[in-house]
Amino acid sequence: MAVLQSFVEVHPDSHFPIQNLPYGVFKPRPSSSPRPGVAIGDYVLDLSEIASAGLFDGPLLRNSDCFLQPNLNKYVSLGRPAWKEARATLQKLLSATEPTLRDNTELRQKALVPLSSVELLLPVAVGDYTDFFTSLHHTKNCGLIFRGPQTPVLDNWYRLPVAYHGRASSIVISGTDIVRPSGQAHPSGSSTPYFGPSLKLDFELEMATIVGPGNELGKPVDINNANDHIFGLVLMNDWSARDIQAWEYIPLGPFLGKNFGTTISPWIVTLEALEPFASEAQKQDPPPLPYLTEKVSKIYDISLEVHIKPAGHEDSGVVTRSNLKHLYWTLTQQLAHHTINGCNLRPGDLLGTGTISGPESESRGCLLELTWNGQNALSINGLSRKFLEDGDEVILTGYCKGSDYTIGFGTCSGKIVPAAS
Repeated sequence: MAVLQSFVEVHPDSHFPIQNLPYGVFKPRPSSSPRPGVAIGDYVLDLSEIASAGLFDGPLLRNSDCFLQPNLNKYVSLGRPAWKEARATLQKLLSATEPTLRDNTELRQKALVPLSSVELLLPVAVGDYTDFFTSLHHTKNCGLIFRGPQTPVLDNWYRLPVAYHGRASSIVISGTDIVRPSGQAHPSGSSTPYFGPSLKLDFELEMATIVGPGNELGKPVDINNANDHIFGLVLMNDWSARDIQAWEYIPLGPFLGKNFGTTISPWIVTLEALEPFASEAQKQDPPPLPYLTEKVSKIYDISLEVHIKPAGHEDSGVVTRSNLKHLYWTLTQQLAHHTINGCNLRPGDLLGTGTISGPESESRGCLLELTWNGQNALSINGLSRKFLEDGDEVILTGYCKGSDYTIGFGTCSGKIVPAAS
């Protein structure tokens, strides 16, 4: 079968071929209102223009104003049948053999905007944000660092996807500067805690689920229907101040060590686009309880990398290579567990996977693990780092490589700027 091609030129290395079509929100000009789009090659297709031209003509989207909104919340709430209808319409419109958009010069010039000229915004209004802790390798390494070899992984971890509630207000789009947080840390040589700018600022390599349709309060989502509540995935960096975190986290868990900033990538890659890269998830031992037992348990083969560009330097160096496949608990198990007590998820909610670390030392997903809490320095292009310094930029990227095309997430980046005085 011939590989689907677009009339829009797409470089072979592009993350955004016609097989991907990830969703985002953008402003074509600084004075424009935000609107939804999909990425194709080096362009963004303005979905408000396509909708206004009457080209979403299927039964579910024909009379919808979901692409005339300033975010994607209304669209993601519509559910999988509407998402599939939109994908089929867009793949047809953008295909090399379809004249409707290709040969309409006026519409094409209005609807296809160069990515280099737009401002990318948060794709959804995030009402609630939860961060899970679902990589066994990350969990084990953290346990060894903080508790020692006796019980690096606690018994409950193998029974349920552990999580905590994060702060939605400090979720920012890729490219936003991160101000070094100040706070308290363990006393050093006296009974008075340290107070000042964090000395152990870290990144965390994560991905996150964007919730589609929610569930009613008091009505859990069945594990075998959980997939229908997931619109797609983004890259996520849950910045962490390890010294603040270590001092505050007992007994209630993370607070100021985490909630000063969480960066996500601008493009949501849909589960439909990721489906060719799905594989069977790893076996869980002990077997999960019935409410977490899936008929089909799958994960996606997404290669992940972290690059750090040290302050004052042009070149970045790779510090981590990992893969979403290293997660122990699946995305659907995370969502189903979140609702088992009747908690109601809403469209646009963000569910972080937790740090994605693999078994090899180079697949550790944060500096806490890579430097073993600052015991060992990391060399980045000949420069030494234990934790992040002011001016350092962290760039996450993720992609799925097939035989005929690559689909990717673009990048998720942020630069550390000095603490507020």
